Amino acid sequence: MLHWLTLMADSLPSLLWAALVFTVPLTLASFALGLVVGLAAAVVRLFGPAPLAAIVRFYVWIIRGTPLLVQLFLIFYGLPSAGIVLDAFPAALIGFTLNVGAYTSEIIRAVIGSVPKGQWEAAYSIGMSWSQAMRRTILPQAARVAVPPLSNSFISLVKDTSLAAAITVPELFQAAQRIVATSYEPLILYVEAALIYLALSSVLSALQVRLEKRLNQYGGFLEAKS
Repeated sequence: MLHWLTLMADSLPSLLWAALVFTVPLTLASFALGLVVGLAAAVVRLFGPAPLAAIVRFYVWIIRGTPLLVQLFLIFYGLPSAGIVLDAFPAALIGFTLNVGAYTSEIIRAVIGSVPKGQWEAAYSIGMSWSQAMRRTILPQAARVAVPPLSNSFISLVKDTSLAAAITVPELFQAAQRIVATSYEPLILYVEAALIYLALSSVLSALQVRLEKRLNQYGGFLEAKS
């Protein structure tokens, strides 16, 4: 038991460093870029020309219908066969961004579609253009509804980044694998890695609850004023 505790204490700095330098930046960058891709895809699906909307539907179908690990392998190990060679971190970033973009596009498409048509008409009635109505009226209302599912996607992404270890990104899980290779103690080290993921997810879940409460209070204030 004492040996395990000592091993956990000795390996903790390396695991936390890997999480700080690779896991957290990969999560934040992938989610931010994925949101941009998701918003663009959702807008095209709702308002774009039919040929472009069909391309976006195909992209979403492919991404949602195939495992994330397979997508990462195709980008990192498959693309070199076509002459496209990427380092591990950029490959992971592209893979996670495309994956997040496909899933968030469905969330964003649903919440934009849930905004009553009367909100569009009210915006147009005071002289707003389509882009102004979208930016000033529709998206702010849709954002409040989208926070819970998008927050869940973000928390899931934190855990999904462990798959980047399979394409040699030295993030938290691969750091644990490397220590296992020298210490021959897989049980305790994988438990330690799991506890770090659990701590990160718990913190984010608590922040999500607080954010939802703030948004609900703001939404209630707006409804009272209207």
